[in-house]
Amino acid sequence: MALSKPSILSHLKTLTKFPPTPPPSLLSLRHLSFATPEDAAADRRRRKRRLRIEPPLNSLRQSQQPQQTQRPSPNNPNVPKLPEHASVLTDCRKTDTALENYRLLINEAPFNPSNTTYRILVRGLVDNDKIEKGVELKDEMLAKGFEADKVVYSCLMWGFAKKGNADGVFEIYEELRVKVGDDFVGGGVYGSLMKGYFLKGMESEAMECYKECVGEGSKVKMDAVAYNYVLDALSKNGKFDEALKLFDRMLGEHSPPKRLSVNLGSYNVIVDGYCAEGKFSEAIEVFKSMGEKRCAPDTLSYNNLIEQLCKNGMLAEGEELYRGMAEKGVSPDEFTFVLLMDTCFAEDRPDDAAGYFKTMVEAKLRPNLGVYGRCVEGLVKVGKVDEAKSFFDLMVGKLRMDDASYKFIMKSLFDIGKPDEVLEIVGRMLRDDPSDFTTELQEFAKEELGKLGREDEVVKLMEDVEREKAEAIAAAAEAAENAKASARAAVSSLIPSKLFGNKGLDEDSSANTENAEATAENGELQAGKEENVIEQVGDIASGNADSTEELKASEVIEAEVISDSKIGTA
Repeated sequence: MALSKPSILSHLKTLTKFPPTPPPSLLSLRHLSFATPEDAAADRRRRKRRLRIEPPLNSLRQSQQPQQTQRPSPNNPNVPKLPEHASVLTDCRKTDTALENYRLLINEAPFNPSNTTYRILVRGLVDNDKIEKGVELKDEMLAKGFEADKVVYSCLMWGFAKKGNADGVFEIYEELRVKVGDDFVGGGVYGSLMKGYFLKGMESEAMECYKECVGEGSKVKMDAVAYNYVLDALSKNGKFDEALKLFDRMLGEHSPPKRLSVNLGSYNVIVDGYCAEGKFSEAIEVFKSMGEKRCAPDTLSYNNLIEQLCKNGMLAEGEELYRGMAEKGVSPDEFTFVLLMDTCFAEDRPDDAAGYFKTMVEAKLRPNLGVYGRCVEGLVKVGKVDEAKSFFDLMVGKLRMDDASYKFIMKSLFDIGKPDEVLEIVGRMLRDDPSDFTTELQEFAKEELGKLGREDEVVKLMEDVEREKAEAIAAAAEAAENAKASARAAVSSLIPSKLFGNKGLDEDSSANTENAEATAENGELQAGKEENVIEQVGDIASGNADSTEELKASEVIEAEVISDSKIGTA
């Protein structure tokens, strides 16, 4: 129905009373965004972590529904993988703990493991000489519906080759070949297969395998890891010259980021090969050339070459490499310092050996009891007992010394005629942890002191320490009582001045008899309350009052101060 002209005008007038809402300004929209790009990035990370911890509901529904085993999509980048700490556990030889985390993942997580999970675990088991458990994990992986993973099979083959089990190498290879076919076994298995042939004395078959994977016209895809397996097989089976030719070819093909044919492992294999050939200068030269191909040596690489040099009488070159670690931003670890320390002792340089041990401790590293024992023993052998005693004092609070360690340092001190220092060690043990001074150590100390006619001093020292502990307990109790008395005296001197701070005015107004009597009555009342306050505060100072009593005491004091102000006003 059409509107008449008057009705349209009235409708327009009503619209003008409510002007249209202006679009929100950029300032108001800013509240819906982030103040800085860093805040936005932090929010994205929080969302990603939330998705990892709380997976989508559809995955929970699927896990609750009875269904057959499904294969996880290998191309899905969101498939959860083994937590990072599990990989760390396999690297630090805690494979049993890593397997426990894997079982938790299988039994409790609402998602399945991925191929990466099994690769990490199998590689860790192989590196820690637990090849049988690795095979069991491979079988479990297949039982869960996963395809035969070439990396897992390659690791298992390498593990059998490392143990010298050629039959195990060929068994794993045949199983992989049946499951994926000859054309899809991957380049990573050829190095292990060559090792299997070398173990059986089948050199011609090994070299045929080598030509098949890297020869002219080969269709096998080789990456840096696959090349490294082949390099190692060649260099450790009398084919180092062929390994050098392959290494030069890898360097020529290396063109990051498009083509990665060389990595740190490649250099480590060639360095080991040169050291095995006794060509240490060439090994050092190759080691220092890593930077040309954007490879940086790590602590393990340094330790590997330093160990080879130290074992072959080249300590000076090893120390030069050690000093160059700081320039490359690489931190030495306990193994680095132990290598240099042991070699210095072997070459009659005890002062330098002690310096390496001290530097290791100052670097916040944690040498074990065996390393400490070698250091102290090396110093004692050359007559540096005082230096050995200083290291004992340095490490006694950092290591759990055993009876043998205590006996060694005590015997060394007895031999140079310092029984008093032995008694100091015994006294420290009794004061810090009496359980360290075992019956065996007591008998040893008494026997050695008996040779000097001082066998009773151990018993006397034990009695003196017990008396000192009893006196310390009594002194602590007395100090607590004194603190309680001081607190009461302080409260008794402070509270009346606050509650009756206007005494002078009350005395000057003695003419007002009624106010004086009222003040006296209030004083008696406040004095009674003051005693209660003093008792409660004294209990707090002695440590016998709990938090509730402290609160009550503070409330009473506050109430009395308020009452005092009211009295003064009156």
